[in-house]
Parts: sequence; structure tokens; C-alpha cells
Amino acid sequence: MTLPLVPHPTSVREHDAPAFRVGDRVGITGDDAATEVLRRGLARVAGATAERGEGIRLEIVPGRPAESYAIEAGSRGVLVTGADPAGLFYAAHTLVQLLRRDDTGWHVPAVSIADGPRFAYRGVMLDVARHFFDVDTVCAWIDRAAALKMNHLHLHLSDDQGWRIALPSRPELAARASQTAIGHDRGGHYTAADYRRIVTHAAQRHMTVVPEIDMPGHTHAVGLAYPELVAEPVITDDVRTAVETFGGGLPRTGTPYQGLAVGFSSLRIAEPATDRFVTDVFTDLAALTPGPYLHLGGDEALGTDPALFASFVARATEVITALGKTPVAWHEAGAAEALAPGTVGQYWGLATPADGMDDKARRFVTGGGSLILSPADAVYLDMKPEPDFPLGLTWANGHTSVRRAYEWEPADVIDGIAETDILGVEAPLWTETVRTAEDIDALAFPRVAAAAEAAWSPAMRDSPERTWESFRSRVGAQGPRWRAEGIRYHASEEIPWV
Repeated sequence: MTLPLVPHPTSVREHDAPAFRVGDRVGITGDDAATEVLRRGLARVAGATAERGEGIRLEIVPGRPAESYAIEAGSRGVLVTGADPAGLFYAAHTLVQLLRRDDTGWHVPAVSIADGPRFAYRGVMLDVARHFFDVDTVCAWIDRAAALKMNHLHLHLSDDQGWRIALPSRPELAARASQTAIGHDRGGHYTAADYRRIVTHAAQRHMTVVPEIDMPGHTHAVGLAYPELVAEPVITDDVRTAVETFGGGLPRTGTPYQGLAVGFSSLRIAEPATDRFVTDVFTDLAALTPGPYLHLGGDEALGTDPALFASFVARATEVITALGKTPVAWHEAGAAEALAPGTVGQYWGLATPADGMDDKARRFVTGGGSLILSPADAVYLDMKPEPDFPLGLTWANGHTSVRRAYEWEPADVIDGIAETDILGVEAPLWTETVRTAEDIDALAFPRVAAAAEAAWSPAMRDSPERTWESFRSRVGAQGPRWRAEGIRYHASEEIPWV
């Protein structure tokens, strides 16, 4: 029987030998941080109390690849070793998944596991601009993602509907542009202390925060604070169609926008005041962000002249690089010839590229950068999982079933891109229809587990367990653990839930 582990490890061997029995009390020694992860997991899943003593030992053993780990379990005890603190953290989460119950109680089967990540970047994104989420909700999302071995949180901090972070050089952004959200819902913003709390919570779970300030499009909210920086909205047939479909009204200069249309806004490019604004914003953001990446957006700038767009994103990547950070941009920025060397592209087109999106994505690699893959019809968590699901949208090739979310291969998306050109995989959650923590869970789970497996586990061609039938069985076995952890997942009929 396949062990119910998600994401599936690189190597698993179950032995025909007695298991390690978990009673009411379990002895644990070793690394304090990993011990805490295991203590919480044992309490939630098995109702066991961890105490200092023999039984489970957690150790850091350097010399292996970053984030890798090994587990050796038998009747006499469990030895868990990690190449670094992150590896030990992920090993502790795997050990919690290994917990099984039979007629005699809880146990860990006799097993040997050797595991490590396929990609260095394994991300989730939360859009806090269309709807705002407080710090506790963001931290809960971090916990859920980290347990699946995701290690980056991309925060979409600005859009037409609102600006979500206070910056010392531009205080009017938080004061005048943060109060609204889609559908007349209340907005909000993070103070510097709030943001530091998110960054710290993430770091304790070996997750790096990647903040995004989207520009030159998706900038209507900027004009509420600094009207001289933003051009008049460009009203196209697509904008009118979105308004007819979803409501919200047409965007108007100086009025908060609370609809779903995109592509109508733009900064005024080639203006000295705009250049100062870009420099101020990213300078402040870099000072708040210890991680290596700053995301400049660059998507859906349909109201921006293409030549001006190319010059703008090139200049923005220069500003970010000069701050000692690595720029990240959505794949449209690949249209620019002069991006700063090493800029990372994030591809959000379909799993089968169309309209030259793959050409733009390839230009990041030829410029010395790499790619994050987020094919919208595979890993956009805001797509409806079923046609009649009450949350989500369907623009990315219809609804995205759990099976479709699983059955794609990162190395096969962009022709001419080698495995080494892929920095990783990210599963975005846009929040046009998402208002609560419960909504996040319902759209994300179980499909975020499919994204985690694409990011962590070996390629489908390299592992017999990387199949839909194996995955649906393994993810179905997560039901009791997810319920114990308070995850309000969607019980898709595609999955045989336990």
C-alpha cells in the first residue's frame, strides 16, 4: 500500500517490520524548532503529548542538498535527519503525515525515506488587494502552505482596488488608497509592524516573503493618493464586458474602483515624478523585506503604449537591482529588450501557451534570469474547481478540476526551457470572489496539494507514484489531518476521502 504522503518523497521504502508505537506520551530529543512542529502535530492528529526522552530523535546533519532530509523508523524509535533547519522542518511535517492508526492505537510504520525538493522556489500567492486579509489570516495561509513544503509567499500588495502597505516616503498611499475593496467591502493596509510580523512568521517556517507592487498597470488606486502620477482610464470593449458581467461600474479618475475589470489603468510613464515614485516605493519595500525578491508586476498593462511599457519595466528592474534585490515580473515584461540581467519571469499563461506568451517567457532566460511557472489553467487556485462552485472564476480555460490541477508537467510548458531554467512553481490565489479565511481554504484545498507536488516531487516520468490515481488516494488520506488542523477544504467528489 502506498504511504499517504503529499507531496510524495523522492524515495520511500516501507519495511515488513514492527512499527514505532505512539502512546499518550512520546519522547522526543534534538532540534527545538522541529520538535515544536512535531509536538503540535502529534497533539492535533494523535492526541499525544511530546516530552523530552528517547523515541524520536531530530538532528541536523550537514553535507546534503539544501532542504533535504531522511527518516528511518522502526520499532525501537525514529531517527530524523535534515541537511539544514528547513530540511528538518519538512521532515517533521512528513512524520506527522506518516502517523497511522490501527486497532492498537497510533503508530509510525517501519520506513526509510530520503527526500529533497525538485525546485528551489515553491510558492503560493495571496492577493490582498482585491480583498484585504488581516495578519492572522495571512499567517494561517503561511502555516498551511509551509506544511506542504512550500517556501515562498508572494503577496500581491497593490491593484486598482486598493493599496495595502504603509510606506514612509509615500504616506498618502495608505491614507487615501487603502480603504476600499471589490464589491463595497472594507479595505485595509499593513503597517510596517504588521508586515514585519508576517515576514517573521514566514521565516520561522522557512518561507520567504515576495512582495509585489504592480505597475505600470493595475494602478488606479495610486491615483487616489497621487493623481498626477496616473493616466486617465482607457475604456475598452473588454472593460465594458467585465462591467456588464460582474458590475462595479466603469472606472473614473479620482473615484475608488470596486469592480473586476482589468487593463484600464497606467502610470504616466517618462515623467520625472513617476520615476521618483517608483524609486521611493521600491526603496521602502526593500528596507522592509529581508528576502531577495521584489515583484514589480508588469501584467495586463493594456492601457499603456507598448514602447513606453518596455522602457518602464526595464527602468523598474534597474531600480530594484540597484537596491540589491532580484526583480521578478509577470511574463509580459519579457517584451522589453533591456530588462536588468537576472530578472525572474513569472509565466501565468495557459499550460499550452498561446498568443506568444511563451516567447516573452523565454526572454527572461536568454537575459540571464529564470522562470517561475504559474500556468493559470493548472495552478490558479481562484479558478472554480467545478462549474457550479459558488466561489471562483472560469476565464482560464473553464473550471480547473483537481485532476487538471495535478496532471501537468512544469518542464513541458515552455518549449526550449530546460529544467535548470525553471526556478520553481507558484500557485496564485486571486481574490475577486474570496472574502474570508474559509473561502481561501475552500478554493485552495485540495488543489494546492497538487501544486506542492509539482514543485517538490520528482517529475512524473521519474516516479511511479507521480500519477493521478496515486495522488487522489494519497490526498484523500489527508482529510482527517486537515480536519484536525481546522482546514475547511472542499470535499471534491474526485477524491476518495477518508
